[in-house]
Amino acid sequence: MISTTTKHTSVIKKVSLLFASAALTTFSLNAATLVENVKGYTLNNDGQLITFTNMVMDDGKVLALNSEKDAYPITKTINGGGKVMLPGLIDAHGHLLGLGANLLEVNLRESTSASDAANSVAEYAFANTAQSWITGRGWNQELWSDRAFPTASDLDKVVSDKPVVLTRVDGHAAWVNTKAMEIAGITKETKSPAGGEIIKDDNGNPTGVFIDNASLLIEKHLPTASNAIYAQQLRAAGDHLLENGITSMHDAGISRDVYDFYLKGAVESSLPIRIYAMVSATDPELTTMLGNGPVRDDDDFLYIRSVKAYGDGALGSRGAALLAPYSDAPHQHGLLLTQPEDMTSLFTTVIGAGFQLNYHAIGDKANHVALNEFASTFKALGGSELRNRIEHAQVIAPDDLARFADLKVLPSMQPTHATSDKNMAEDRIGKERMKGAYAWKTLLNSGIALPLGSDFPVELANPFYGLHAAVTRQDRDNQPVKGWYAHEALTIQQAFKGFTLDAAYAGHMEDTLGTLTPGKWADFILVDQDIFTIDAKDIWKTNVHATFVAGEEVFSASMK
Repeated sequence: MISTTTKHTSVIKKVSLLFASAALTTFSLNAATLVENVKGYTLNNDGQLITFTNMVMDDGKVLALNSEKDAYPITKTINGGGKVMLPGLIDAHGHLLGLGANLLEVNLRESTSASDAANSVAEYAFANTAQSWITGRGWNQELWSDRAFPTASDLDKVVSDKPVVLTRVDGHAAWVNTKAMEIAGITKETKSPAGGEIIKDDNGNPTGVFIDNASLLIEKHLPTASNAIYAQQLRAAGDHLLENGITSMHDAGISRDVYDFYLKGAVESSLPIRIYAMVSATDPELTTMLGNGPVRDDDDFLYIRSVKAYGDGALGSRGAALLAPYSDAPHQHGLLLTQPEDMTSLFTTVIGAGFQLNYHAIGDKANHVALNEFASTFKALGGSELRNRIEHAQVIAPDDLARFADLKVLPSMQPTHATSDKNMAEDRIGKERMKGAYAWKTLLNSGIALPLGSDFPVELANPFYGLHAAVTRQDRDNQPVKGWYAHEALTIQQAFKGFTLDAAYAGHMEDTLGTLTPGKWADFILVDQDIFTIDAKDIWKTNVHATFVAGEEVFSASMK
């Protein structure tokens, strides 16, 4: 890890911002590669869908589409085998090392009950005896028959001698055993922190579930991650994303340690995919990282020029901040993780430093106060050109929908959240508030770009699941039959733009990413079916045969 200011300055100089236009790039034209025999689709720089049958690339960048055979000195030919060719897909909101950790710990996504999840924990603990803490992720009580939060006693029955910390699927709650609470000093007298809740029973005893900021009371005791652990997580996540056709992602909230780790990876050319990183607003060294200025390496594997802030919690755990009480819990309004009195300072600090501010807001209250703060900040400082974003933008007061375009604030949304939430969202907020919920088409029609992602590991990373959900508003069992609030569905071209050009735009990288047009990086995938012509219900079944980054093959299904 690089720890001194001098070393940081040296590293940042090595990954200095490259502003030269891709159109001015000089190609050697002595080692061009032809990719032929493909059914290619890309958007042009104006967002129009175009097709091609071959592509010429050199020095990792696209030279031409539909080239005549003798137009360039071709030294290598790749036969696409008639496969469909698409630009590498961009996930506009994920958690890269969180995905890697998830792939390396107990996975509770398929658990059917608290006891079923506990049994998975027991099996994992038995197979990983060297671990001092047992960690996992993916439980979701809304999918269990009783729909009740689990308890520490459920875990104590299977693991009582070492601490267990299990993160809810949305990342906004932790389920722990008694040993973990003992280590953290959690007792009946422990009060819930601002922006968090310790769930307690009728006698006032903590049950073992900690919502939002309360989970930090436990998590601060977890073993400190090292660069070696980060490297393991990065390899696992990188391999998984490339296998699924994702060549670039926006990492939603990194600490100073991860910032240093990514800088080192950029200098050493060891980052497996392109990372647009958002610095965490809660990191104690935020000011230092802002002071370093934007960082973009010459090969576009790392770009740091944004900050992720945290407005509220999640809908599933009733942590999303609502203007009116929850329909299924009239005494709850959710939680504001950034307190109103702290917002002006945060917005002024980030936007004043020239960094894009990406604000997590799920409930209509969190979205409303964020839009208000953006409006007042722009009036005082300017900064609307930074392409600031609201991450998730799930439940929006109908009167606030048009404000995104008016303020030029991008709604960064995740289509599979809708199909995952469809069984509980209406219970949480009622039919009336659904008018502004998961409103993709309404927002897009208002004249604002719509970057799309998955929020992995909250949802599965496969982007074809997201494309399918965006177009059908159905889960992968084709439910509901006519789609869930289907009037907000996107066309396949609109959804494709969300995972390519709009995502690149949201990361200030449309100059080099998002389309397979001359001058941009030759990041592309070969897939087994044509997502533009098949029945929409089958989009999620698309398989990636090969993935290329800067013209180099980095995944092949034949080599799995």
